[in-house]
Amino acid sequence: MIKHYVVEGMTSDQSRASVEGEINDLPGTQGVEVNLSAGTVSVTGEGFTDADIAHAVETAGYVLRLED
Repeated sequence: MIKHYVVEGMTSDQSRASVEGEINDLPGTQGVEVNLSAGTVSVTGEGFTDADIAHAVETAGYVLRLED
């Protein structure tokens, strides 16, 4: 499964690394792709929820919303 999200506030490689690290720490995630210019994150895996991803992104200091 691949889920797509919009993350507000990411502007640098440091923010990318922070978001990737927090999401990668979640059980069930197998891969994370961050597109800084689009402000999107794609997460591959099974067994995680949107709430899990939102919490990880908030822990990294950013705001998540589901991609339309």
